Amino acid sequence: MINDLEILETKAVDAAINLDWKEAINLNLHIIKLDPKNISPYLRIGYAYLQSNKIIDSKKYYRKALKIQPKNTVVLENLERIKILEEKKSKKSKLEKIILNPSIFIEIPGKTKAVPLVNYGQKDILAKLLVGQEVSLKIKKRRVEIRTFADEYIGNLPDDLSRRLIVFLKAKSKYNAYVKETGLTRVVVFIKEEVKTKQMTNNISFPHNIQKNITTNEEEKLDSDNEGSDEPDDNWEKLAGEIVEEEKEVIAGIQTDEPEEEEG
Repeated sequence: MINDLEILETKAVDAAINLDWKEAINLNLHIIKLDPKNISPYLRIGYAYLQSNKIIDSKKYYRKALKIQPKNTVVLENLERIKILEEKKSKKSKLEKIILNPSIFIEIPGKTKAVPLVNYGQKDILAKLLVGQEVSLKIKKRRVEIRTFADEYIGNLPDDLSRRLIVFLKAKSKYNAYVKETGLTRVVVFIKEEVKTKQMTNNISFPHNIQKNITTNEEEKLDSDNEGSDEPDDNWEKLAGEIVEEEKEVIAGIQTDEPEEEEG
């Protein structure tokens, strides 16, 4: 039976990764029949129902999980999330209808990145988010904010990534972003490069070292073979000269003494 449980566990997790919530629920129900004291399938069912916009069913299984572990923080957070959703009766506060497409999370080196947000917005906004939901990137001062298409603030990208993407965004490159993980205390977005303008053709959106100065693909290949030289990069100088002074500071990673405002 142990082997059967392990197989079912693997299949249930895979179904969730593939955003197949119906299959995930069925597999986890089977696990519960075999191992009713295991809290994990209850958590997965509660989450799957929540992502399917079935709030009553989600609450039912989170409450069952609470009976197994009364102080489980995952359960308590999601019950709080459900309470927020139940209190918001207006149409605007309902969960969005998401057309699930697992392929949106396919990773492409240099062109995609999963990013945990920082400086989160209000809980009633976070509570409505769903896995696979498309969100927008918005430049605000020296940060890139993540917002819903209704312009509700979710959080912002970490400073190092914000500084880098601001350059690409101001050069008219385009990115799509989707919610990959969601909760009241943690949100991860998956960002995909869709269009890179001619100005940025030779630069990588998401290099292995995100703090690396913007450079050409050719130079990165050279850097992998040797330490490189101290000679100035003509392409870099040209790029920096074509943008405003503020953007030069962003590209070069120059820090000023001016403190950055925290999101209120």
